[in-house]
Amino acid sequence: MPNKTIYVSGEDLELFQRAQALAGGSLSAAIVAALRRYVDIEEGRAAGFDEIVVKVGPGVGRKVRFSGVLLGEWGAASDQRMEVYRVYRSRTGKFVLHVDRSPDWTSNWTPTENDPAGASPPAGGWRGLIGMGQNQSWTSFLGLGEQTWGFAEGEATLEVVETVEQLREKIPDELYTLIARAAEHPPVEDLDI
Repeated sequence: MPNKTIYVSGEDLELFQRAQALAGGSLSAAIVAALRRYVDIEEGRAAGFDEIVVKVGPGVGRKVRFSGVLLGEWGAASDQRMEVYRVYRSRTGKFVLHVDRSPDWTSNWTPTENDPAGASPPAGGWRGLIGMGQNQSWTSFLGLGEQTWGFAEGEATLEVVETVEQLREKIPDELYTLIARAAEHPPVEDLDI
C-alpha cells in the first residue's frame, strides 16, 4: 500500500484529531472522504454546476445536497398559501423538481376606533397574514389594531425525473415553457474569445 506523508501545522493539529475521531480512528479515511467530496464539488463547479442545498419534508424537514444548475423558478400565492417551484438540471443530466409550499395561514382582524367606518377585513394571501384590509387605515396596518394569526407546518418535496417531458404534469404550464427552452442549452458554453 503506497504511503504519503502529510505535514500538519500545530494550529491545525486539533482539526486533524477531530477528523480522525469522526472517521472512527482512521485519519486516512477522513482525508480520503474529504478529498472525494472536494474533487466532486470542484469538477462539478468547473463543468458549470453549483452545490445546491434544499429543504425537504414537513416543517423544518431535512436538507439534501446535489450538484446542479437552476433552470427556472416559478411562484404562486393564493389566499391560503404560497408555492415556489424550482427546476434544476443535475450533473448526470436529470431534472430535479423542488417544490416549497408555505404553511397554510389564517388571519383574524378586528377593527379599531382608528379604522374608518366600514373598513374591510384583511385581503387574502400575504396581505391577510399581516392584517391589511382593502379600506384599512395605515395606523391599523402598522399594528395599532388587534390582530391574530396562525399557520400549520408547510412542506417541501424533491422529485427527480429523466426527461423534460416528465415535468409537464408536475409544474405550471408557464414554468414548463421556460424549462423546455432552457433545457435546450448546455449549462456552460465555453467561448474561445
